[in-house]
Amino acid sequence: MRGYITKNQFIDLLKDGMSVSVGGFLTNGTPEKLIDYVVESKVKDLTIICNDGGYEDKGVGKLIVNNQVKRLIASHIGTNPYVGKLMQEGHIEVELVPQGTLAERIRSYGAGLGGVLTPTGLDTIVEEGKRIIEVQGNKYLLEEPLRADLALIGGAINDKYGNLKYSQTMRNFNPVMATAADLVVVEPYESVDVIDPENVITPYPFVDYILVGEDNE
Repeated sequence: MRGYITKNQFIDLLKDGMSVSVGGFLTNGTPEKLIDYVVESKVKDLTIICNDGGYEDKGVGKLIVNNQVKRLIASHIGTNPYVGKLMQEGHIEVELVPQGTLAERIRSYGAGLGGVLTPTGLDTIVEEGKRIIEVQGNKYLLEEPLRADLALIGGAINDKYGNLKYSQTMRNFNPVMATAADLVVVEPYESVDVIDPENVITPYPFVDYILVGEDNE
């Protein structure tokens, strides 16, 4: 871990056109404060990688409503009708990825793999533009690794070293996203002195910064 980071220091990391992965599942485990800071920064043309489009007033939906997102890579967008509206009007590009495939693509980058072979999406629009590889007589789609410039992690319980565990179902996409980004910033759900090594889910080398309040700078 590089250290702790304040709101203003975090905003200084943001740039137009960044790819940003955001943890959470229907905003459960989503770092809402970090998203609010991205909204405040007014950066634009972002590529957002998330399980879903959030809601219009929660999660990555706030970035979409604020017209800061150029491309969304997600499993579904049904909880945020505004995404569908922007997509139909040609104002945002949406890549829908089967949920398990999305998780595996992120995990592949974190593990240093060249991708993952899956039958999910064969003979559907999902296979368009992708390589089909035959293994032992069976056909698979090659789904390539997915990385981000920045990962925003929520639902995390951190210790003073920067190790993380997660609060129940807030774990969801957060651990794999923490392995697949150039910079990882954590909005802690709770902070403790030390996490038992047996309970560490995200070891400190994957964590760059943990958000703190301005008063603790």
